[in-house]
Amino acid sequence: MALAEQSRSRAIWPWQDRNHAFSWLKASTFALMFGPAIWLVYQVDTGRFGRTALGGMTYWSGLWATAILLLALVVTPAATILRWRRFIVVRRMIGVTGLAYTIAHLIIYFALRYWNFSSIAYEMATRLSLIVATISTIGLVALGATSLDAAIGRIGAKAWQRLHNTVYALTALAVVHYLLSPSMYSDQYLTSGIFFWLIAWRALNRRKLGTDASALALLAVASCFFTAFLEAGWTWAYHGYEPVGTLGYNFTLDFGISPAWKVLALGLVLALAAASRRSSHSNADFDAREMESRPATARE
Repeated sequence: MALAEQSRSRAIWPWQDRNHAFSWLKASTFALMFGPAIWLVYQVDTGRFGRTALGGMTYWSGLWATAILLLALVVTPAATILRWRRFIVVRRMIGVTGLAYTIAHLIIYFALRYWNFSSIAYEMATRLSLIVATISTIGLVALGATSLDAAIGRIGAKAWQRLHNTVYALTALAVVHYLLSPSMYSDQYLTSGIFFWLIAWRALNRRKLGTDASALALLAVASCFFTAFLEAGWTWAYHGYEPVGTLGYNFTLDFGISPAWKVLALGLVLALAAASRRSSHSNADFDAREMESRPATARE
């Protein structure tokens, strides 16, 4: 018993499971989390961001932070649809990485503003995009600070779960922050469309349709239309572009693959995966709601 207690008290490294054995899944995920940082360093080192490298670093660090937060939310649908419970063990790691990139994005932004904290504070209090970003960042820091096993014991599993369920609202604020950028980027609507799919999937899953291929195909179509109409409406309301033309662009390939098409493709891939897994595991019962109702730490 003493040996077992000593084993439980030892630190678990990112590449280990809860029994301190090497985990290929966790080790691979941990290595991949460094990918965006390495990419950013490469872009700076090769001059891809131009003379004002901090501008490119600010944009891309923010985009990578948002993408990784979305990836953390993708884990549960992916594990449910693919019927691979083990995938859940990397969710906390990905979420904490999203926080790390968010903090890096904030530090780079401070450097871009020459560490002029009076000016930065004024912007954070007066610019809607920065107000939204500040709220999201503070919330993510709170989640990161309570992501350890010890926090569950201190505040209780139910309170911990209620706190960590705010990750959906905090990620939504990060997506809105990106939308409020004064410039236009196609990835603004791609991230929004993916977030819409993630939230809608959870509504489907509560109705036991989270692995239904037909429901997922319809969700892919709905997410595609949401993305297209969001882009048309947002560029009209926020930038003054004519909405009908923007909407038409979304459903052609004249200007490349639009965010709406990308969201549709991602959704249909998951629908096909659900159909494939259901045919090979027709008797399996995988309940993502039960999985989400327990702290992630208990499953690692």
